[in-house]
Amino acid sequence: MKLEPGTRVLLTGASRGIGEALARGLASRGCVLGLLARNEAELEALAASLPGEGHLTLVADVGDRGEVLAAAERFGHTDVVVANAGVADYGPYTSLDPEAEERMTRVNWLGTLHTARAVLPGMLERRRGHVVIVSSGAALRTFPQAAVYGATKAAQRGFSEGLRHELHGTGVSVTTVYPGEIKSHLHDHERDTMPDWYRKDEAVEPDGLVAKVIEGIEADKRGVYHPPIVRLLRIVHGMSPRGGDLMLRALRGKSAAPRL
Repeated sequence: MKLEPGTRVLLTGASRGIGEALARGLASRGCVLGLLARNEAELEALAASLPGEGHLTLVADVGDRGEVLAAAERFGHTDVVVANAGVADYGPYTSLDPEAEERMTRVNWLGTLHTARAVLPGMLERRRGHVVIVSSGAALRTFPQAAVYGATKAAQRGFSEGLRHELHGTGVSVTTVYPGEIKSHLHDHERDTMPDWYRKDEAVEPDGLVAKVIEGIEADKRGVYHPPIVRLLRIVHGMSPRGGDLMLRALRGKSAAPRL
């Protein structure tokens, strides 16, 4: 789908990190944005700083189906939806707060379903639309101490793969995005307790990812991988999980794959 001026994009998790960067990139292409997140002040500040007119702030929790449906109705006609909202809590599974695992499930996984369901009927009726699901490199190979987070991202991957085939011939398509370490606020609340394999200094700016997402929409790509090492991991781990583990040991140390 060509992102022409006036293309209407509903973007969840819009107020920070990857979402904010996507908002700026899409607005620079002339898209009209529905900016959805929970923090009203951050959304208003973002909307005021974007080029173009007609952007709408939508305060909602993607984990609440009713709130997402109401926000989508308020935004109206949607050409592209980007299910980007996500949260993360790392740590050994047996020590993880059950509320944290439920929160990741609500936001990362159920939030994706709620977002897609809110806009797909209209897209199918018009026989035109594109669904973008921002998953994670963790969907391709989950790391220790990120078991629940990785599971929610793998659920997104499975859903998007099946949905892309299901929508064949409808005029609506799906692209899945697999970011690696991107500079964002995702781990601000747990910076001091991150696993040894985490490499904060290796995180890249989101601009390169934004360019690839836009290209992915316009070229109807099945998947978008950034930085390039994420695609390499998909290939190696797909051919041999043990080979993927050895690769991660070399890149991130033994804690990334303690058991071969």
